[in-house]
Amino acid sequence: MVKISDSNKHTAVLRYLEGKESYQDISNSLGVDCGDFRLWVKRYEYHGEQAFIKSYTNYTADYKLDVLNYINEHGTSIRETSAIFNLPTTNLIRSWKKLLESGGIDALIPKKKGRPAMKRKDEKQLNKKRSAEGSVESLQAEVERLRMENAYLKKLNALVQNKEKSPNKTRHK
Repeated sequence: MVKISDSNKHTAVLRYLEGKESYQDISNSLGVDCGDFRLWVKRYEYHGEQAFIKSYTNYTADYKLDVLNYINEHGTSIRETSAIFNLPTTNLIRSWKKLLESGGIDALIPKKKGRPAMKRKDEKQLNKKRSAEGSVESLQAEVERLRMENAYLKKLNALVQNKEKSPNKTRHK
């Protein structure tokens, strides 16, 4: 796929609007798909000079729903709707349509991009302690640990008492 600058798109559209060349001739000279070129012309007809200015935006769920409702109400094609709303590609509308069909309106809500912020280890440990302090499992684990500790201390005490009772039976000559 050939990458065309905004100024080249503008001049190509103006060449077509002069009426001397066809869609096919201009798209072949630029090396782009004829359908893409038609979309450029439609955008220019709806938005004029602003059609080729790139705008990087996040679209809200309401806006996406409005675009999809417009298609249903007016019966326009995806290409035409993309030109009317000045969307960069027709694939956006297709993906929104799939999301709406598969996941409902909630699927259209934009998701936060990027990696989540890292939490400090101290905060993680405190959260674990807070959540674990009151749970039944943590209390049972603590009881079991204390029982093992008591058993260990009893055995140690018994060993110490046995050593004290039985002194070394070595004879001194």
